Formats: sequence, C-alpha cells, structure tokens
Amino acid sequence: EVETLLNQTIKKVTEDYEALKFNTAIAQMMSLVNEFYKLGKVTQKEMGILVMLLNPVAPHITEELWQELGNNEALAYSPWPKFDASKLVEDEIEVVIQINGKIREKMMIAKDATKEVQEAAALELEKIKEAMAGKTVVKMITVPGKLVNIVVK
Repeated sequence: EVETLLNQTIKKVTEDYEALKFNTAIAQMMSLVNEFYKLGKVTQKEMGILVMLLNPVAPHITEELWQELGNNEALAYSPWPKFDASKLVEDEIEVVIQINGKIREKMMIAKDATKEVQEAAALELEKIKEAMAGKTVVKMITVPGKLVNIVVK
C-alpha cells in the first residue's frame, strides 16, 4: 500500500510542479505523511523520497534533513525520483455500503470484483446484518468499485 501511494505521490507531485500547482502537490505529500503516521514507521528510503519531493517548496530545511538522513552530497545535485508505473495501480479499492442511502460501513474489495461479488460481500458484514435485522431487502443499487446501496423496508 505504501509503495503504491509513494509512486502515486511521485507522479502527482512531479506533474503538479510542472503545472505550477504547488497547493495540490503539498496536499498529496500531506496524504503520504498521514499514511506514514498510520503505519507508525517509515524507511530511510521512503523518507528520502519525501524530502526530495518537498525540496522545491522548502529548500533549506530539506537540505538539512537530507544531511540528517546520512547523505553527503547536496540534495540539489540528486536526481529527481522516478515513479514505477506498474506500481500505480491498486489491487484493492474501498467500497461504501449504504442502507437506504445512509452510509453504514466501508469495505476493501478486489478492484476487479463483479457487482454480484460486491453485493454478496456487503451482505456478509456484521454491521450491515445488524442494521438490516428484521427488514426486507427491496432493491440493491450497486456502482461497481464505488458503492452498494441496500434499500430495505
């Protein structure tokens, strides 16, 4: 997951800098930092890439961080990080489960899961079973890869 997000961040930040969209580049880097916090750890290589990406908007502090990471040469002379296109695609996606239009749960499911598989997986979730207790399913509206809305009476 981190490897995918790291490659997506390199791609997005590179494109945003070229288009002079600094705010969205910073927002993407903040998402990466938030993911690092969730994991509770970060490798030296991952931190080095983040420092490289941050360098154009915060050159002085990133040069100092670069030295703290054990690099002897100046960050300004390091090559810009490259992303691996094969690692940009996620295998799993988050699908929202709603009951009568109200979000009740979220689940991770294979990116290529069919509509039927998504619906079956949604009906197996504990929170969904509890929310549907004693009710009848009238209709299921599914947007593959996005949401499953269960209409009950």
